[in-house]
Parts: sequence; C-alpha cells; structure tokens
Amino acid sequence: MDLKLVEHTPPLHFRKTYLCKNLYLVTLRFFRKDDMKELNSMTDEQLVARYMETNGSEIIGILYERYTHLLFTVSYKYLGNEADAEDVVMLVFEKLFQLLKKSEINNFKSWIYTITRNECLMQLRHRKTDDRAKEESLKKLDTEIMESREPDHLIGGRDGEYRIRYLEMAINQLSAEQKQCVQLFYLSEKSYREVEQLTGYTYNEVKSHIQNGKRNLKLMMERMDRYE
Repeated sequence: MDLKLVEHTPPLHFRKTYLCKNLYLVTLRFFRKDDMKELNSMTDEQLVARYMETNGSEIIGILYERYTHLLFTVSYKYLGNEADAEDVVMLVFEKLFQLLKKSEINNFKSWIYTITRNECLMQLRHRKTDDRAKEESLKKLDTEIMESREPDHLIGGRDGEYRIRYLEMAINQLSAEQKQCVQLFYLSEKSYREVEQLTGYTYNEVKSHIQNGKRNLKLMMERMDRYE
C-alpha cells in the first residue's frame, strides 16, 4: 500500500484543536507514569490487543498521538481543506472505540490508513450529491425568475452551465437579507414558515425579501442576456 504523503505538509495547529475536543485524552494526565511507559513501548498491534482486554481509553490516546498527523495529511490530500480533514480524523478516532473490537488487525498502520481513506471517499461522494442537488435547485430558480423563457433554453448545454454559474454569483450580490432568504427557500427548499423560524424575520418580511430578491436576480440575469 502506498502511504506516501502530500508534498507540502499541512499546518499543525489542528493538534491543539483536537486536544481540546478529545476529552478522553485528559485521562493520560492521570495515568501512572510506569504504566504509560509500558504502553508507549508497545507496538500498535500490542496496544490493540491490550485494548481488547481492557477497553482503556488511554490506549486510544496513544494511538491518536502516533497517527493523528498521518491521518490528517492523508485526509487533507483527498479533501483539500483543513476543516474537512480535521473532521474526518476526529470521526475516525471516535469510531476506533468500537472498530477495534470488531476488526481483525494485522497491520494497524495500513488498517487505519484504509479506514481514513474510505471515510474521505465517502465525504467526496456526499459532496458530489450535494453539488448536483444545488445545481438542480439553481436551474429551477432560473426557470422561475425568467418566466418568459423556455426552460430548455435556460438550462441546456454550455449556455445552461454558464447561466447557473452567473446566477450563483448574482445571488451573492443580493443584500444580506435577500440572499439568506432566497438561499433557504430555493436552495435548501425551506418553507416560508421555516425560513421565518431560521432567520427571525416575520412571515411578511420573508416573503418580501424573497420576492425582492427574485426581482433583483431577474434584472441581473436580463442584463447578462443583453451582453451575451
């Protein structure tokens, strides 16, 4: 298995964040030094065997210290940003409490690398699904605000892709209130009442922000059509 890391190692400040989030690591402070010395001298596979016997969270802490940088770097390589990479590493170590009991592990390094890689691939699949759903919502919005147009003209081929990108930029140019309400109503598919609850605006304010946002988007899209 190729465990080669990315050429540029990502920043290490995430370690401090993780130490704050992983409360079980606090147990390391209170563990007897002699016992810690013994555990630190063990191989990964010996630690896994000990965990099977004791369920000791301090063992997860030691494995965390050994592999958090490797797993972060692998996750960063696949996902391309620190926040998502941190989330994957956190999720993998949280799963270790149960996974170690269910798995037959001959090479812990290769095993946890595979677990992390698969988690990253799952995250990427979710991203693609979310992106497709967002694009469909933008197409529907484009069709609605440009009522006089034929839908096929709006969303077909390269021109359709260009319009969707332009519409996305146009939404970002709306006022903060209009942008928030339009995104929740059209992209997140919330009802007027749900948008009201999420934003704190009154029902009438929500309707007004959405209608004004649609009108402004139509003006921007018509402007784009004139310059095509």
